[in-house]
Amino acid sequence: MNKVLFLLIFLCIQVVFAQQVTVLDIETHEPIENVTIYNYDHSKTALTDFDGKVDLTVFESEERIIFRHLSYQLRKSTREQIHRHGDHLFLVMKAEELDEVVMSVSKWEQQKKDIPNKIAIIDARDIAFVSPQTSADLLQNSGKVFVQKSQLGGGSPMIRGFATNRLLLSVDGVRMNNAIFRGGNLQSVISIDPYSVKSTEIIFGPGSVIYGSDAIGGVMNFYTKKAEFSNSDSLSFSGNASYRFASANLENTLHVDVNLGKKKWAFLTSASYNNFDDMKMGSHGPDSYLRKEYVSTVNGKDVLVPNNNTKVQNPTGYNQFNLMQKIAYKPNNTWQYDLGLHYSETSDYARYDRLIRPNSAGDGLRSAEWYYGPQKWFMGNLQMNKRGKGIFYDGLKITTAYQHFEESRNDRGFQDVIRYSTEEKVDALSTNIDFENKKIGNLRLYYGGEYIFNKVGSMGSQENVETNEISASASRYPDGSTWQTLAGYVHGEYKAKPNFTLLSGLRYSHVWIDAVFDKTYYPFPFDDANLNNGALTGSLGFSWFPKADLQVTFNGSTGFRAPNIDDVGKIFDSEPGAVVVPNPDLEPEYAYNVELGVQKNFNDKVVLKSAAFYTYLVDALVRRDYLFNGEEEIIYNGEMSNVQAIQNAANAFVYGFEFGAEAFLTDNFSVESNLTFTEGIEEEDNGTESPGRHVSPTFGDLHLIYKNQRLKTDLFVNYNGEVSFYDLATSERSKEYIYASDADGNPYSPSWYTLNLRSQYEISNALKVSLNLENFTDQRYRSYSSGVSAPGINLIIGLAYRF
Repeated sequence: MNKVLFLLIFLCIQVVFAQQVTVLDIETHEPIENVTIYNYDHSKTALTDFDGKVDLTVFESEERIIFRHLSYQLRKSTREQIHRHGDHLFLVMKAEELDEVVMSVSKWEQQKKDIPNKIAIIDARDIAFVSPQTSADLLQNSGKVFVQKSQLGGGSPMIRGFATNRLLLSVDGVRMNNAIFRGGNLQSVISIDPYSVKSTEIIFGPGSVIYGSDAIGGVMNFYTKKAEFSNSDSLSFSGNASYRFASANLENTLHVDVNLGKKKWAFLTSASYNNFDDMKMGSHGPDSYLRKEYVSTVNGKDVLVPNNNTKVQNPTGYNQFNLMQKIAYKPNNTWQYDLGLHYSETSDYARYDRLIRPNSAGDGLRSAEWYYGPQKWFMGNLQMNKRGKGIFYDGLKITTAYQHFEESRNDRGFQDVIRYSTEEKVDALSTNIDFENKKIGNLRLYYGGEYIFNKVGSMGSQENVETNEISASASRYPDGSTWQTLAGYVHGEYKAKPNFTLLSGLRYSHVWIDAVFDKTYYPFPFDDANLNNGALTGSLGFSWFPKADLQVTFNGSTGFRAPNIDDVGKIFDSEPGAVVVPNPDLEPEYAYNVELGVQKNFNDKVVLKSAAFYTYLVDALVRRDYLFNGEEEIIYNGEMSNVQAIQNAANAFVYGFEFGAEAFLTDNFSVESNLTFTEGIEEEDNGTESPGRHVSPTFGDLHLIYKNQRLKTDLFVNYNGEVSFYDLATSERSKEYIYASDADGNPYSPSWYTLNLRSQYEISNALKVSLNLENFTDQRYRSYSSGVSAPGINLIIGLAYRF
């Protein structure tokens, strides 16, 4: 009996005096593992576990303890102080973390400091603080990517003078670019739910060695949240719920995700719903942006109706929902299986820039209706990872994915009874096998192969809105056409010296196109398109630290884009009075790029980053005038239209400079800034030159940030430079209706700025509230090439709860 009593007393003493502390990131509140804890003479030490927990019983109550981690600032405290704060200790990320890990360059973890490419990382703490409306806004808010919008339901990134199908978009390593990604602005990025994204990595410049066709200007890789396992035998349960309201378009967004974890199984379910009303623009800016009238159908007849509030862009509203299901299985320490299911669907949404086009007489509007049908995206992605020693590898990753895309276009002219519609569906299958080999001394090899198959379904129809009679019409693409590619690559990282890393890679890709043209509606002078192209791309670069606080990087790389079904086979009205027709005689375009970067760290107080780049594009696929059966004009949708086609008709060069700065004034105050300058010229075969279409204006931002343990605020300015009439691409000059007019009456894109404030306060460890005020001087502006005006003064309220 005495022994039992003694044991109980001993256990009670242990419970009373033991102190388990949790070490967390101050911004994300995620646990930090492998934090080293020690006293001043290093006679006592401890280490946090996977959950950031550690027992500090070995230390005295008032003894000074040091907490150290490579990625975080040093922190000193005592057991008593930590206990008064609920046994939680928060660490602050270092000013410039050189040991940051990136995935996008090789598909395996690499130290960012060893990579010669410029890479921007938008991590979980950035996403949580910014709380973007869409994934397009997530990219734009980074300050490093320019985003164009033709309508509220959109967002087309521009990187280093390239856009749309010359940029590659991927989710969890699976490319979203499909056979009908077009050269015009597109909005596929909004299918990605920003609330499901864990981090985003943006590679600037060609990424064709790893990603193949389309990766000319850059790669945007979205990594979504993973299902988390339990660290014990019991079931773990956690989740997040959030709400966001924005006044400029009366946004209401709801999100919830729930994670269930066992030691070998884990499940994550995520759902988001967005409802957006019509966007309201600002009060101070060009009057030409105002929506003075719109088309309404009254008693079956189209009439022009005065807009009661000319700052409201009617119609721009839409809604969207996103679902994600993750299932993870880890039978042992060697293998792990991850299944990801994604689904996104929008409502119908108007293409606003087409609805503000004037008619040929200039006394009304050209279109009564122009809207996209629901944009749908489904992806099922199964990934198998093996860690361990194989004969030729240390890591094996097999990824198989199926994607289904749906989109449609619907337009009807003012007082026209016929609504023309096209509907497209793409089924995409892909298989990737990737190896990592770390066996050869200071050389790490990454190699693998890829196969992708796309099949395009396309239908056309026309409906008489008075009689509701529907009949078939020409489709946008050849129905049943296919696009496929087979590729192999090898990529090496060689640590020549501790301060000098060399990276190089090669890839060979082969692309096939098979399309049969339907001559029912147009007498095509050809029956089919059968393209068979190969491309060899490579890269060579280095990362060098001549001093511990100075980094110099250099990278030379090539990229390519093979023609796809959109280039070869589409029929559509590119602009008023012009129609694009198929052209089966196309070849890939190639890009040659060099980049030099310098980064200097001044005592972890000031960090300066700069990069200069030059890209030369050969055999550029561009839209130019064309002869169709010897004719310069044909009838399209009842209108005589000038004939154009995609052709290898130009070369182009783009160059620019990117600058970033971070200054840490005190432990609480910091300053951040970004500036991007880009110039680009297209050279025609006849020797004439014109400005590049997707070259963004000079843009930048400046942030003054304050943060402590509970509060973070960001007062910042966004700036965009002017694009004069003479710097507008030729194709943009004809779109007077989306631009302001200069003193000579010519269209141009004015410069603009906005003043903004973001703030986030942590009421408790579980509950956060955010209050943002965007564009509080109520500027009226449109980003370059955008058909919809940006929001005016915009109050954003957000709540986030972690359970």
